[in-house]
Amino acid sequence: MPVHQSYGRKLETRPIRLMIVDDSIVARSVFQTILSPLPDFEIVATASSAAQALARLDATTVDIVLLDLAMPGMDGFAALPEILKRGRGARVLIVSASAGVGAEACVRAMTLGAADTLEKPVAGGFADHFRLDLVDKLRRIGGDSRVPDRAVVREVAPAARPELDLPAMRQPVPGVIDCLAIGASTGGLHALSALFAALPPSCDMPILVTQHLPASFMPYFADQMSTITGRPATVAREGMSLLPGQLLIAPGDAHITVGMIGGCPRILLNRDPAPSACMPSVDPMLASVAQVYAERAFAVVLSGMGRDGMIGARALVEAGGEVAVQNRATSVVWGMPGSVAKAGLAATIASPAQIAARIVERVEGRAARLAPWR
Repeated sequence: MPVHQSYGRKLETRPIRLMIVDDSIVARSVFQTILSPLPDFEIVATASSAAQALARLDATTVDIVLLDLAMPGMDGFAALPEILKRGRGARVLIVSASAGVGAEACVRAMTLGAADTLEKPVAGGFADHFRLDLVDKLRRIGGDSRVPDRAVVREVAPAARPELDLPAMRQPVPGVIDCLAIGASTGGLHALSALFAALPPSCDMPILVTQHLPASFMPYFADQMSTITGRPATVAREGMSLLPGQLLIAPGDAHITVGMIGGCPRILLNRDPAPSACMPSVDPMLASVAQVYAERAFAVVLSGMGRDGMIGARALVEAGGEVAVQNRATSVVWGMPGSVAKAGLAATIASPAQIAARIVERVEGRAARLAPWR
């Protein structure tokens, strides 16, 4: 069994524990056929209804719940918040027929807290590409969220060390914020909801958002963000002005950047390949915001896989701006925020609500009194 070192203890990893929730016995059987032979997964429970799943979560430790949306009785949307609550840190992967062309359903589910979504084929259509996509998503979500089993933790040396050996954090930057730029990927929609729930109307700077989603999802995402934040949210278009309190969202087929046109900052859409290979990418957004706003820029990197945002965060810090990242405990995947933290570029490593509090302190001029969070 693989072993890794942390907190002065030797931790033996275990398979990713799965619960399958689907009213179709055919779907449950297919998932079991695909996943049972793989040694890095363990199916610890199945349920044919949301109510049954909730009851079993009270007595079962689970890492990931595979959840259908369309079920009799309580549907997946209604069950999702309670599953997250009772799951005690479990992630949720939506596997549903409505998660394909129904982008609105995907955005709604991810805003409620789902880690990711996958379209479930019709009966008889479970081809190899579905199997590969399912396994890939489960490994990606479970690889970062899995907690080693307490039963196999062995003390190897007494040590009182922090959770992570990170470089010293940057000092918070005083002064006003003229532009807030936010990047996110897997788990980002739920994190964005938590961030904006704690961000008052007094924080009325222009806000740019790059969220890794397909282009077809973006209009639904913008509508959802308008509803959640109470702020106008629009998919960015070439040449748009940056207005106070407005959210401008990167389209799925272009990076959102900022440039000076006629002495005023305006949106420039960029489709050049990014170092992260993401489209849209957080890096070009942050790099351009650094050039235009310098020390008056504030960047936030939320949950997501990979390293997108680290290059742009470095450019922003070098220009005098400030970067905050989501902490590991509240991230679905700590790839993107973790890469920024490990590079020593973050002044704040915290939950989305705490990051919002940091932004408020900048806006209200109380930056000097802030003690950075980890």
